[in-house]
Amino acid sequence: MTRILISEVGPRDGLQSIDRVMPLAAKKAWIAAEAAAGVREIEVGSFVPPSLLPQMADTAELVAFARTIAGLNVVALVPNAKGAARAAEAGAHGISIPFSMSETHSIKNVRKDHRAMLAEIAAVAEIAQGAGMHFAVGMSTAFGCTMEGAVPEDRVVRLAEAAVAAGAAELSLSDTAGYADPAQVRRLVRGVRAAVGAERMTTLHLHNTRGLGLANVVAGLEEGITTFDASLGGLGGCPFAPGASGNLVTEDLVLMLNAMGLDTGVDLDKLLAVRAILAEALPGEPLYGFTPDAGPMLDYSERLHA
Repeated sequence: MTRILISEVGPRDGLQSIDRVMPLAAKKAWIAAEAAAGVREIEVGSFVPPSLLPQMADTAELVAFARTIAGLNVVALVPNAKGAARAAEAGAHGISIPFSMSETHSIKNVRKDHRAMLAEIAAVAEIAQGAGMHFAVGMSTAFGCTMEGAVPEDRVVRLAEAAVAAGAAELSLSDTAGYADPAQVRRLVRGVRAAVGAERMTTLHLHNTRGLGLANVVAGLEEGITTFDASLGGLGGCPFAPGASGNLVTEDLVLMLNAMGLDTGVDLDKLLAVRAILAEALPGEPLYGFTPDAGPMLDYSERLHA
């Protein structure tokens, strides 16, 4: 049975996308409950200046808490070398840095062009290696950009090679704007893997902005992708598509993968119960997902013999 890693990004990508600050106690309860449901990796926050994102001000405390949970891989996002140093000091197991394939988006998002970002990646790689942290580069806007439109696929491949040369141990293709389709997912995964090796191209960060999230997951599975980012309740997502669902819904992803006979290690019933923590801590915040409304299906083994 194929083992699939679901990386929960809600405490970072989800919470940084809303204005309210979730209480620290609720964040801890969320992380602990997801880990108890079998989620093996959680991105607990990002090491950005609190003045920019007060929602992430308690990330160091969350790293320390999450590290007490046996078997949980604790990761965080960093925008630069300064953030990487803070993550190392906090004791994160792994870090990722966003590297936009759209130079326009990169300059607007982190105020750095591609050349400057590659220099930053090299600096972060050195810090990660010294601290024994796994270092991944998230190749954002890989499938298209709301500012530039279509992003040439050969550019994505070229920048993937450059990121690995700068020190990235792993790459993730990110559908920041929710533009990806299954055919494009297959092409880009194949292209990047051919350039840097399958062992470095393992992860997809997909959004469900236009309803293609799970279809894109299946395309990724068919190309050998084994790690998928998702957010409980679909919390967060693209800020440039107001009113649309955003991140891939963790509950729907788990339902599909478990039903397909793949090994996620996640107990769907326990996972669904975690939504109550979000609903209580963030009243009125939209939570997405078909599975919470319709309920789980028959167990896989029962359906085989029905």
